[in-house]
Amino acid sequence: MAANAQPDYRIQLPIYEGPLDLLLDLVRKQEIDIHNIPIAKITQQYLDYLHQLEKLNVDISADFLYMAATLIHIKSKMLLPTDPLAPAEEQDPRNELVHRLIEHEKFKNAAQMLYEKQQVEAHVWSHPDMSLYDSEETEGELVVSLVDLVRVFQQVMERRRAIAKIELTHETVTVAQMIEQLRVRLAANDEPVSLTGFFEACASRSAMIVALLAVLEMVRMQAVMLAQEKLFGDVLLKRHEMFDVVFESEGAIAKIDEEYL
Repeated sequence: MAANAQPDYRIQLPIYEGPLDLLLDLVRKQEIDIHNIPIAKITQQYLDYLHQLEKLNVDISADFLYMAATLIHIKSKMLLPTDPLAPAEEQDPRNELVHRLIEHEKFKNAAQMLYEKQQVEAHVWSHPDMSLYDSEETEGELVVSLVDLVRVFQQVMERRRAIAKIELTHETVTVAQMIEQLRVRLAANDEPVSLTGFFEACASRSAMIVALLAVLEMVRMQAVMLAQEKLFGDVLLKRHEMFDVVFESEGAIAKIDEEYL
């Protein structure tokens, strides 16, 4: 009599969008102080996850491998004596990684908040404040809501994810700096800015999230408005009639970064 067939043993691993997602999950699930990461322990857990993917014949993207090399490099530097003459912020080789994780968590939470807002607004009738668009310049244009803004952002983000790319440099642009870049661009001429083009010009996914937050802040301040010249056309960023007034106050932009600390 033939032996009963044994059920297949299957390993199910969580899927992460990038190495920072994996590291952040390891830190938060174990309630580790993000400012004092046990780098040897986290590195081993990170490598164990990659080894599990290899056993399952899952292709490992280049950015995961690059982060593995970074963790091993940090681990080796932790074994060396610190330079007493070096500045305090440079004595701990984990500092840059910690900064990247904190920034990534902040932007990830912001993106999740926007996604939840989109889900809510997608199931209710939206009644935008038409007074914001009531001018001769906007006659014949279509009003664009924040739902459309988030939709464009998600489309560009999905295309960015499909492109394998290693981000070797840490993106340091702030929301205030991104607002200033857009302000200068809009102030240079009366031409509107393509929202898709604005997002696609960002050097990294983190920069794209900063760009999204910058646009949301400028809409909130009534510095810009969103419009389409035709149905299903490109979403455009245009100067609002309050554009100059918003930026008259010195330090108005700089104060925005305080809200994201």
